[in-house]
Amino acid sequence: MNEIRLLFRKDMFILLNNIKLILRNPLRLLPYAGLAGYIFFMYFMRLKSRGEDSASQEMPELDMNGIPEVNFAMQNIVGGVTILALVILIYQLYRATKNNVSFFKMADVNLLFTAPVKPENILIYYMGRSILPSLGGAIIFVAYAYSQAIDTFEVSVANFVFLILSVALFFFIISPIKFLVYTLNTKFDVMEYIRIGVIILAVLLSGMIIIPGLMAEKFWQGMFTWISSPWFDFFPIVGWSRGIASYLGHGNAVISIGFILLYGISYFAILKLVIRFAGYYYEDVLEATKSNEDKLEKVKGKKEVGESSYSLNTKKKLALPDFGTGAKAFYWRNYVHSSRQDFHPLFGLYSLIMVAIGIVLAVLSLFEWFSHYFLYGYLLIMLFLYFFAGIGRANVGDLKKPFFILVPATWASKFWNMIKLDILQISLFCVALIIPTVLIAGLNWFIIPLFLFATIEVYLIGFGINIIPQIALDEGWDRKLIKPFMIGGIVLFGFVPAFAFSIIAFVVSKQFVWALFGGTFGMFFVAAILMHVTLDVLKRLEFREI
Repeated sequence: MNEIRLLFRKDMFILLNNIKLILRNPLRLLPYAGLAGYIFFMYFMRLKSRGEDSASQEMPELDMNGIPEVNFAMQNIVGGVTILALVILIYQLYRATKNNVSFFKMADVNLLFTAPVKPENILIYYMGRSILPSLGGAIIFVAYAYSQAIDTFEVSVANFVFLILSVALFFFIISPIKFLVYTLNTKFDVMEYIRIGVIILAVLLSGMIIIPGLMAEKFWQGMFTWISSPWFDFFPIVGWSRGIASYLGHGNAVISIGFILLYGISYFAILKLVIRFAGYYYEDVLEATKSNEDKLEKVKGKKEVGESSYSLNTKKKLALPDFGTGAKAFYWRNYVHSSRQDFHPLFGLYSLIMVAIGIVLAVLSLFEWFSHYFLYGYLLIMLFLYFFAGIGRANVGDLKKPFFILVPATWASKFWNMIKLDILQISLFCVALIIPTVLIAGLNWFIIPLFLFATIEVYLIGFGINIIPQIALDEGWDRKLIKPFMIGGIVLFGFVPAFAFSIIAFVVSKQFVWALFGGTFGMFFVAAILMHVTLDVLKRLEFREI
C-alpha cells in the first residue's frame, strides 16, 4: 500500500507541474475554451428551440389488434450505435492478438522498472489509472452528444453520470482485456485459439443482423430486431454499457447500477488473472511502450515519417520469387515495398474494407434500405480517391533514384514496370468491388468494364499531373507554380467536358451506366494525352536528382 501511495504522490507532483505550466502560458487552454463555448452555444440553441416548439407527447400508434407499432427509427438508432460498439470491440480484440498494450511511458520504463517496487503494485496502479483518459474523453463526448439531443432527453445530473460511465467503462475495460490476452499467450501460447474465437464471434454477431433482416418483410425493418432487443443488454461489455445508458429511458437507477457492478466484477476478475499469469511482464511491454513513444514523437514532428510509417508488416519475413533483370527490378522493388505494407502485395486490408463497404451498400439497396443512388455515389467516391492516389504516387517513385537512368531497358519498359503493380492492384480491387456489387444490387452489367476503365484512367491522370512537372522542370519553385496551372487546365479542358457529357447522357437516358460511359469516354483522351507527354519527357530525363 505504501508503494501505491508513493506512485500516487508522483502523479500529484506531475499534475502540479502541468498546472504551473498552464498558468505560465494560459493560451494552452484556448482550444478547450473554444470547445466548451461551442457546446454551451449548442445547449442554448437547442433549449431555445425546444421551448418554442414544445408539443404534447403523443401516444404510440396502435395497429388493428391494439398492439403498439414498432418504432423502427428508434430501433435502428439503438441498433446502429450497438453495431458501432461491437465493431470497436471486435477490432480491439483482434488487434490484441497482434500487438500488446502498454499502460506506461518510456520514463516509467527507465525509472519505475528499475526501482525496488513490486511489479504487481506498479501494474495494479497503472491499470487502474488508465480509467482517467477514458473518463475525460467520455465527459467531452457525452457533453457534445447531449448538446445535440437535448431537445429529446431531459437534462439532469443522473443522466449525465450514467451516460459518462457507460462510455468511460466501455473504453476503459478494453485495455485490461487486451493485456490479459497477451499475458495468456505468453504463458500458454494460445494466440491462435483466441484469434479463431474472435473471428467466430464476429461471424455470429453478423448472423444476428443478417438473419432477422432476411426474415422480415423489408431488410431494414428486421436487421436490428435482435441487436436492439432488451435481452442484448446482458451481452458482455457492449450490452452492459447500453444497459447503463438505458437509464435515460426507464429512469431506474438500480438496473444501471447493476450493470456497473458487472463491470466492477469483470475488472476484478481480469486483474486477478493478470496478476496471476503476468509474472515479470517488463519485457512484454517494452516493445509496445517504445512503439507508442515513437508514434507520439512522429505526431509532434520530432521524427520524420518514412515510406513505411503506415505499413502493417514492416518486419515480415519475405520469400519472393525471382522476377528477372532489367526494368523488372522496378516492379520487384514496388512488390517488396507493398508486401511490407499489407498482408498481401496485390490486395490488402484497406482494399478489403472498401470492397466490404460496397457490398454492404449493395445488399442494403437490394432490401430497399435506400436507393441505388447511394451506391452510385460510393463508386464515384472511389474514382475520386484513386485520382488523388495517382497524384500522391509520384512522390515516392523510382524517379528519385539515380540508378533509374542506368537500367539497360527501354523507357517504355521502365515506365510500365514502375506502374505495373499499381495497375494490377487497381484491377483486382475494381473486379472484387464491382462484380459482386452489380450482381447483388441488380445493376447494369456494362458498369463492370466501365468502372474498371474509369478507375485506371483517373489514376493515370493523377499520376501524370504529378510526374510531368517533376521530370520536365528543374527548379522546385517552377514545379510548384506550374502544377496548379496544369491541374486547372486539365480540369477545365478535360474533366469539365467529360462531366458535361456525363450529365447530358444521364439526363437523356436516366441511367447511371450511360453517365459513366460518357465520363469514361471523355477521360480516355485526357489520360492518353498525359501518358504520351509523360513518355516523351521521360526520354529526355537527365542524370540528375529529381
